[in-house]
Amino acid sequence: MRILSKWSKEILLALTALIFLSPIYIIFVNSFKTRQELYENALALPGEFSFQYYTEAMEKMDFVNAFTNSMVVTIVSVVLIVILSSMTAWMLARSGNRISTIIFMTLIATMLIPFQTLMMPLMQLVTGVTRDLGIPLYNSLSGLIFMNIGFNAALSVFLYHGFVKSIPISLEEAATIDGASKFGVFWRIIFPILTPITATVMILNVILIWNDFLLPSLTLVDKELRTIPLSVFYFFGEFTIEWNLAMAGLTLTIIPVVIFYILAQKYIIKGIGEGAVK
Repeated sequence: MRILSKWSKEILLALTALIFLSPIYIIFVNSFKTRQELYENALALPGEFSFQYYTEAMEKMDFVNAFTNSMVVTIVSVVLIVILSSMTAWMLARSGNRISTIIFMTLIATMLIPFQTLMMPLMQLVTGVTRDLGIPLYNSLSGLIFMNIGFNAALSVFLYHGFVKSIPISLEEAATIDGASKFGVFWRIIFPILTPITATVMILNVILIWNDFLLPSLTLVDKELRTIPLSVFYFFGEFTIEWNLAMAGLTLTIIPVVIFYILAQKYIIKGIGEGAVK
C-alpha cells in the first residue's frame, strides 16, 4: 500500500511538471516549423530542425541592439537595486525607532499597489518632467532604469531586512571598536554575509526586469531603444501574426534568463528561507 501511494505521488508530480513545461515545449518546437506545419499541428515535431527562422527573427528584431538594450537596463538596474536596497534595509533594521518602522511598513504597503493603477499618472508625470525640466525620464534607457529601481526596491528591501535581522549586531560593534566607519562596517562586514539573499534578490529582479513588457512599452518610443520583449511584440501585427518567428524570438528571450537561473539557483531557496522567514 505504501509503495502504491509513493508511486502515485511520483506520477502526479511528473504529470504536474509536464503541464508546467508544456508551454516551453510548444514555443521551442514551433520555432522550427513553417507556418503551414504550425497551423496543421502545434504539438507535433517539425519536419526539419532548421535555424532559418531564428536567423530571420534576429534580423527583424534587430536582435543585437535589442539584446544590448536589455542587458544594459537589466544589469544597471539590478546592481543599483542591490546596493541601495541592502543599505536601506541595514539602516532600517539597525535603527529600531518608530520612523524606521513607518518607512519599512510604507515600503511593504507599496507592494500591494498594482502597477496598472499607477501607469497613467506615472506617464503624465514622466512626460511632464522630461518636457519642463529636461530630465530624460521619457524615451530613454536611463529613465527606464530609474523607474525599475523604484518599482522593485520594496521587495528587495523586504528580503534584505529579514536577513539583516539574523546577523549578530556584535560583529558590527567589534568592527566599530577596531576603528571601522559606518561605510566600512557595511561593505567589509555586512555585505559579504548578505551573499545568499543578494543572489536571491538578483535572480528575482533579473527575471522581472528582463521579461518586463508593460513599463518599457510605455516609456520607450524610438526603435533603437527597444528591449527584447518589445522587439518580439512586433511580430504580432494587426492583421497577421508570424507565429514561427515570434516563437523563435521568444526562445531567444528565454535562454539568457534560464542560463542565469541555472548558475545561481542554489542560492534562491536558501536566501528566501533565511531572509524572508527570520
